[in-house]
Amino acid sequence: MAHVRPFAALRPPNARASAVAAPPYDVVSVDEARAFAGSNADCFFHVSRPEIALPSGADPHGAEVYALARKNLGDFISRGVLVPDASPRFYVYRQRMGAHVQAGFVACASTHEYASGLIKKHELTRQDKEDDRVAHIGALSAHDEPVFLCYRPSAELGALQDDVMAGAPEVDFTADDGVGHTLWVAPAARTEQIAAAFAHVPALYVADGHHRSAAADRVARARGGPADAEHRFFLSVIFPSDQLQILGYHRLVTDLNGLAPDAFMARVRERFHVSPVGGVPEARHQFGMFLSGLWHTLTPHDGLFDARSAKASLDVSILQDHLLGPLLGIQDPRTDPRIAFSGGIRGVGELEKKVRSGAFAVAFAVYPTSLGELMALADAGEIMPPKSTWFEPKLRSGLVVHRF
Repeated sequence: MAHVRPFAALRPPNARASAVAAPPYDVVSVDEARAFAGSNADCFFHVSRPEIALPSGADPHGAEVYALARKNLGDFISRGVLVPDASPRFYVYRQRMGAHVQAGFVACASTHEYASGLIKKHELTRQDKEDDRVAHIGALSAHDEPVFLCYRPSAELGALQDDVMAGAPEVDFTADDGVGHTLWVAPAARTEQIAAAFAHVPALYVADGHHRSAAADRVARARGGPADAEHRFFLSVIFPSDQLQILGYHRLVTDLNGLAPDAFMARVRERFHVSPVGGVPEARHQFGMFLSGLWHTLTPHDGLFDARSAKASLDVSILQDHLLGPLLGIQDPRTDPRIAFSGGIRGVGELEKKVRSGAFAVAFAVYPTSLGELMALADAGEIMPPKSTWFEPKLRSGLVVHRF
């Protein structure tokens, strides 16, 4: 069962919501966050990325940064930028990106269920990023950005969600990128029904936010206390999996591991069919490769990978196991400084631009991992290669905050 519960959110009034809401802390650089906030004192980056107020080059993990996050959160509350709800509620958060629409319940999920594996993971975390979120969450005594969870569709939860969305929303705006964001507060009379419906859900899955969920669990264990303490539950938006959209998560490598382009291409042809067209891969087990100013399409030779293995047959695994590792020497993509990643929302034009700049020697466009693949691997207790999924649209931060 999934144990989720309502909470009394800190959230902006509708009139201020569009000014407050910001992208997640980890999808922008410090400079991009600083430019996004500009002169807007209400931008949530002042809480989630407080280093934007410090001089360029300041240590983003210094004690001063975490203290500033706490100060700024208090300032938001005192100025009415964030206002606490009077009682615990569930919420529904809907996003609209072109023709794509997704809606999920905003709730607090259990750190105990995360630690015990009932909330299933598909990626490993990096210690430095996890430590950063532990310090940040601990300084705030709040979860300021939600973890993106999903579940296999439930007719019961779908009906309850539709019922909530039939009412008037509390927040409704369209961001500068064209994505619409709408938030409803579920009626108090629906609280027990929503919690009971989630109790029928056998498992939740971390779609995005592995570092935030791992950090929430560490903070909960460090603080101790009873099993129902507020800090033992973390902020989440929980979507039915059939509404979600995954884009490709692309790779760039700085050099060809000592090979000349022609020699590298010859090695690639030993493992992949290569055709002199490409860009965006159009099917599973197809890759775009940009090298020496040209796009190519790669498809693996028959028998290159174990098609019976869910993990080995992932496109990100095929690329890592049979090209990035053996040919380019990228043995650990989590830590190797020679590899970089580009989210699918930026398009393959971003890959071409970065290779043409000389910063990278080759780029690979990857077909999106499916939700079915993600959940099957998580069910089997398997771990995907890093940067396997890019969910879009991203959840905006600052629309709901969970204090403990």
